[in-house]
Amino acid sequence: MAALFVDAGCLSARLLLEAPAQLTDGQGGVTGNWEPVATLWGRIEPLRAGSRETAGAAMAPVIHRVTIRYRDDVRHAMRFVHRGRTLEIRASRDPDETRRYLVCECEESLP
Repeated sequence: MAALFVDAGCLSARLLLEAPAQLTDGQGGVTGNWEPVATLWGRIEPLRAGSRETAGAAMAPVIHRVTIRYRDDVRHAMRFVHRGRTLEIRASRDPDETRRYLVCECEESLP
């Protein structure tokens, strides 16, 4: 299998990687929040768009491929933030098993 070649100059989007965090609300419960994990460079490529209805509201999710340098702490429940947009990570993989790059399939939901 040929190694994946990614021009480092293509990793030009500044991304904030966030992980879900649960904070106590002071009354015995928890509230969902996001905590920053790292700021990194990546490449965002839109792949496809669709439409669906969720709870009576029309949604238009856009699926993106996000390529970053390899990290072993990226999980499917995390998200990237780029210029006010949130890209929720649905899956991640090391395309050529060399631990150089990580390719994430992300979903951005637009109302």
